[in-house]
Amino acid sequence: MPDLKLATETFDALYKNSLNPPGVTRAPYGKGEDMAHSLIHEIATSLNLDISVDFAGNQYVTLPGQDPNLPAVFIGSHMDTVPHGGNYDGAAGVIMGLTVLQHFRKIAWQPPQDITVMAIRAEEALWFSAPYIGSRMAFGRLPIEDYDTLERFDTGLSLGTHIGEAGFNIAALKSGKSWLTADHIRCFIEPHIEQGPTLVDAEVPVGIVTGIRGNLRYRDCKVHGVYGHAGAVPRESRSDALFAAVDFANTLERHWDDYDASGIDFVCTIGEFFTDPEHHGMTKIPGDVRFTMDIRSLDSKILISTHKALQKKAAQIASSRNVKIELGQFREAKPAIMNKKLREIFYRCAEKLDIAVMPISSGAGHDCATFANEGIPCAMIFVRNENGSHNPNEKMEMSDFGEATQLLTSFIESLD
Repeated sequence: MPDLKLATETFDALYKNSLNPPGVTRAPYGKGEDMAHSLIHEIATSLNLDISVDFAGNQYVTLPGQDPNLPAVFIGSHMDTVPHGGNYDGAAGVIMGLTVLQHFRKIAWQPPQDITVMAIRAEEALWFSAPYIGSRMAFGRLPIEDYDTLERFDTGLSLGTHIGEAGFNIAALKSGKSWLTADHIRCFIEPHIEQGPTLVDAEVPVGIVTGIRGNLRYRDCKVHGVYGHAGAVPRESRSDALFAAVDFANTLERHWDDYDASGIDFVCTIGEFFTDPEHHGMTKIPGDVRFTMDIRSLDSKILISTHKALQKKAAQIASSRNVKIELGQFREAKPAIMNKKLREIFYRCAEKLDIAVMPISSGAGHDCATFANEGIPCAMIFVRNENGSHNPNEKMEMSDFGEATQLLTSFIESLD
C-alpha cells in the first residue's frame, strides 16, 4: 500500500500557498500555478526522479524503466484552478502519480518502461476561453493564432505574452513544434476527483470513466432588438430582445428533453444571460441581450446536428419577433472514449484488491481527451468527492484517495 504522507503534505502545501478566500486560486502562467509546479519539481528532486519541462512549461517527472526505448506510461493532470476553486481538482491526479512513483522507489521496483507523471499547464478553459491549452501545446496542436488572440480574462494579456513572461519558449510554440508524439506514449492515465454527485450518491469510492463528453462553447451569443417605452409600444410593434432570447433558451431545453427521451447522451447550459447594464431599465423594452451557451455529448454528430438545428430555430425566432440573433463563433472540444482494454485491467485490479468501483461518464472536459484524440490509449479514474468541483467546498476523503492510489499502483504493475 503506497504511503499517503507525501500526498497529505503536498495537498496542505498547495492549499496554504494558493489560498485566496473563499478557496484557492492557481491561475495559469500566474503565481499560483508557478508555485504548484515548483512544488512538484522539489518533490521529484527529493525522490531522485528525472525532470524535464517542455516549450509551454508542462513538467514531466519520470521513473526510468528497464528499456528507455519502449513507449512510456503517462500519468497526469493539471495544476491550475478556477478562481476561488477547490484544492483537489486536477492536482489530485498529479499528486497520485507522484505517490505511486514514490512507492516504486521505496520498494526498488523498476518498471519495464518509463513511467512519467505530467503536470499540465492551463487546463481550465475559464482563463483563456479555450480548452486543454497546456496538453494541446505539448503536441503542437494549439492553433498558432491563439497565442496572440486568446487573452486571460483578468489581465487582458495574450496567452503568448504570459508564456513569454514566464520564461518559456513561445518562439518554438508559434513555429508549431511539438514536445510529445503519440508513438512514444504507451498509454495515458488521468486520475481526477469526480465533479458531480454520482459516486457520492452510489456510496462508491472510485469510478472507472467510460468517456469524456465533447463540447461546443459559444462565448458571445447576441440578440439585437429595439429599445422602447415599456408602456407606449404595443406588442405587435415590439422588437423585444429579452423575450426572443428566452424563446431561444426554451428551444434549447426542448432539444434536451427530446434527447433524454431517446436515450441520447446530451447536456446543455446557458451560463450567462444578461441585458446591457448601461441601457436597461425597469420601464424600457430590452434592446440587447447577451448569453453564453455550452452543449456537450459523447457523440460529435449530435453536437453538430444540434448546432445546425439551433441556427435554424434562431432564424425562425428572429423573424417572428423582429430581432436579430447571432450565436457567434464556437470552440469545439471533441469527445474522447476511454480504452476498453485499460478499463478492463482496472476492473480486474479492483476485484483483486476488493475496492468498490463503478462505470461513470465524465461530463466535464479533461486533458485526457487531448491524448485520446491523438490515438493514444487512455483511461481515467474518478475519486469520490462531495460538493462538486470548481468551488471551495471540494471534499475528497484521503481514504478514498488512498484506495484510488492503490488501484493505480496495481494497474501499472499489471501492465504486460
